[in-house]
Amino acid sequence: MINEIRLENKSDKAAAYFRNGFNCSQAVFTTFATDYGISEEMALKIATQFGGGARKGEMCGAVAGALMVLGLKYGHYHMNAPQEKGNAYKKAEEFMNRFIEKNDTVVCRELLGYDVSKPKDMDKIKELDLFQSICPKMIQCATEIVEQMLKEE
Repeated sequence: MINEIRLENKSDKAAAYFRNGFNCSQAVFTTFATDYGISEEMALKIATQFGGGARKGEMCGAVAGALMVLGLKYGHYHMNAPQEKGNAYKKAEEFMNRFIEKNDTVVCRELLGYDVSKPKDMDKIKELDLFQSICPKMIQCATEIVEQMLKEE
Protein backbone atom coordinates (compact mmCIF):
# COMPACT_ATOMS: atom_id res chain seq x y z
CA MET A 1 0.00 0.00 0.00
CA ILE A 2 1.01 3.61 -0.57
CA ASN A 3 1.05 4.50 3.13
CA GLU A 4 4.13 2.35 3.46
CA ILE A 5 5.94 4.69 1.07
CA ARG A 6 7.30 7.64 3.00
CA LEU A 7 6.69 10.74 0.92
CA GLU A 8 7.56 14.07 2.49
CA ASN A 9 5.03 16.08 0.57
CA LYS A 10 1.26 15.52 0.89
CA SER A 11 0.73 16.45 -2.78
CA ASP A 12 3.25 13.80 -3.83
CA LYS A 13 1.55 11.23 -1.64
CA ALA A 14 -1.89 12.05 -3.09
CA ALA A 15 -0.44 11.87 -6.60
CA ALA A 16 1.05 8.46 -5.79
CA TYR A 17 -2.36 7.14 -4.72
CA PHE A 18 -3.90 8.41 -7.95
CA ARG A 19 -1.09 7.01 -10.13
CA ASN A 20 -1.60 3.64 -8.48
CA GLY A 21 -5.23 3.27 -9.53
CA PHE A 22 -7.12 5.04 -6.75
CA ASN A 23 -9.60 7.78 -7.60
CA CYS A 24 -9.36 11.49 -6.83
CA SER A 25 -11.38 11.32 -3.62
CA GLN A 26 -9.40 8.36 -2.33
CA ALA A 27 -6.13 10.11 -3.14
CA VAL A 28 -6.92 13.27 -1.18
CA PHE A 29 -8.79 11.71 1.74
CA THR A 30 -6.39 8.85 2.41
CA THR A 31 -3.34 11.13 2.26
CA PHE A 32 -4.61 12.87 5.40
CA ALA A 33 -6.96 10.34 7.04
CA THR A 34 -4.13 8.13 8.22
CA ASP A 35 -2.87 11.12 10.27
CA TYR A 36 -6.19 10.95 12.17
CA GLY A 37 -5.98 7.28 13.08
CA ILE A 38 -7.97 5.88 10.18
CA SER A 39 -6.27 2.94 8.53
CA GLU A 40 -5.25 3.26 4.93
CA GLU A 41 -7.60 0.42 3.98
CA MET A 42 -10.57 2.02 5.74
CA ALA A 43 -9.84 5.47 4.28
CA LEU A 44 -9.64 4.06 0.78
CA LYS A 45 -12.95 2.26 1.28
CA ILE A 46 -14.71 5.32 2.72
CA ALA A 47 -13.66 7.57 -0.16
CA THR A 48 -14.27 5.12 -3.01
CA GLN A 49 -17.79 6.21 -3.89
CA PHE A 50 -16.99 9.90 -4.31
CA GLY A 51 -14.73 9.63 -7.37
CA GLY A 52 -16.00 11.18 -10.60
CA GLY A 53 -18.44 13.37 -8.73
CA ALA A 54 -20.04 10.28 -7.16
CA ARG A 55 -20.13 8.79 -10.68
CA LYS A 56 -22.55 11.52 -11.80
CA GLY A 57 -20.13 14.34 -12.61
CA GLU A 58 -21.28 16.34 -9.60
CA MET A 59 -18.87 17.60 -6.90
CA CYS A 60 -15.27 16.82 -7.84
CA GLY A 61 -14.02 13.81 -5.91
CA ALA A 62 -10.86 15.65 -4.87
CA VAL A 63 -13.10 18.30 -3.30
CA ALA A 64 -15.22 15.65 -1.56
CA GLY A 65 -12.06 14.01 -0.21
CA ALA A 66 -10.79 17.36 1.05
CA LEU A 67 -14.08 18.15 2.78
CA MET A 68 -13.98 14.77 4.52
CA VAL A 69 -10.47 15.57 5.76
CA LEU A 70 -11.68 18.89 7.14
CA GLY A 71 -14.49 16.97 8.80
CA LEU A 72 -11.93 14.78 10.55
CA LYS A 73 -10.23 17.88 11.95
CA TYR A 74 -13.15 20.26 12.52
CA GLY A 75 -16.27 18.08 12.30
CA HIS A 76 -19.31 18.61 14.48
CA TYR A 77 -19.95 15.67 16.81
CA HIS A 78 -21.47 17.01 20.02
CA MET A 79 -25.23 17.34 20.46
CA ASN A 80 -26.56 20.87 20.69
CA ALA A 81 -23.24 22.45 19.76
CA PRO A 82 -24.10 25.18 17.26
CA GLN A 83 -20.70 26.85 17.58
CA GLU A 84 -18.94 23.59 16.73
CA LYS A 85 -21.26 23.04 13.76
CA GLY A 86 -20.82 26.63 12.64
CA ASN A 87 -17.04 26.34 12.74
CA ALA A 88 -17.16 23.11 10.71
CA TYR A 89 -19.35 24.77 8.09
CA LYS A 90 -17.09 27.82 8.05
CA LYS A 91 -14.09 25.60 7.26
CA ALA A 92 -16.00 23.87 4.46
CA GLU A 93 -17.04 27.21 2.97
CA GLU A 94 -13.48 28.51 3.21
CA PHE A 95 -12.15 25.46 1.39
CA MET A 96 -14.82 25.71 -1.32
CA ASN A 97 -14.12 29.40 -1.86
CA ARG A 98 -10.38 28.79 -2.21
CA PHE A 99 -10.89 25.90 -4.64
CA ILE A 100 -13.37 27.86 -6.75
CA GLU A 101 -11.03 30.86 -6.79
CA LYS A 102 -8.37 28.66 -8.39
CA ASN A 103 -10.58 26.49 -10.64
CA ASP A 104 -13.84 28.45 -11.17
CA THR A 105 -15.97 25.48 -10.07
CA VAL A 106 -16.12 22.36 -7.91
CA VAL A 107 -18.28 20.43 -10.39
CA CYS A 108 -16.53 17.44 -11.97
CA ARG A 109 -18.23 17.68 -15.36
CA GLU A 110 -17.36 21.38 -15.58
CA LEU A 111 -13.73 20.74 -14.64
CA LEU A 112 -13.43 17.93 -17.20
CA GLY A 113 -15.65 19.52 -19.83
CA TYR A 114 -17.52 16.22 -20.11
CA ASP A 115 -19.93 14.24 -17.92
CA VAL A 116 -18.61 10.93 -16.57
CA SER A 117 -22.17 9.64 -16.24
CA LYS A 118 -22.77 9.77 -20.00
CA PRO A 119 -21.20 6.93 -22.00
CA LYS A 120 -20.33 9.11 -25.00
CA ASP A 121 -18.76 11.73 -22.76
CA MET A 122 -16.84 9.03 -20.90
CA ASP A 123 -15.47 7.80 -24.22
CA LYS A 124 -14.31 11.35 -24.98
CA ILE A 125 -12.76 11.73 -21.50
CA LYS A 126 -10.77 8.56 -22.12
CA GLU A 127 -9.86 9.53 -25.69
CA LEU A 128 -8.54 12.91 -24.51
CA ASP A 129 -6.92 11.33 -21.42
CA LEU A 130 -8.59 13.93 -19.19
CA PHE A 131 -8.35 11.78 -16.07
CA GLN A 132 -4.57 12.05 -16.44
CA SER A 133 -4.38 15.70 -17.50
CA ILE A 134 -7.08 17.38 -15.38
CA CYS A 135 -7.58 15.20 -12.29
CA PRO A 136 -3.99 15.33 -11.00
CA LYS A 137 -4.21 19.13 -11.01
CA MET A 138 -7.43 19.04 -9.00
CA ILE A 139 -5.93 16.53 -6.55
CA GLN A 140 -2.87 18.72 -6.09
CA CYS A 141 -4.98 21.85 -5.65
CA ALA A 142 -7.31 20.27 -3.09
CA THR A 143 -4.40 18.73 -1.18
CA GLU A 144 -2.48 22.00 -1.06
CA ILE A 145 -5.50 23.97 0.14
CA VAL A 146 -6.21 21.46 2.93
CA GLU A 147 -2.57 21.40 3.95
CA GLN A 148 -2.50 25.20 4.06
CA MET A 149 -5.73 25.38 6.07
CA LEU A 150 -4.45 22.86 8.61
CA LYS A 151 -1.22 24.83 9.04
CA GLU A 152 -3.13 28.07 9.62
CA GLU A 153 -4.51 26.79 12.92
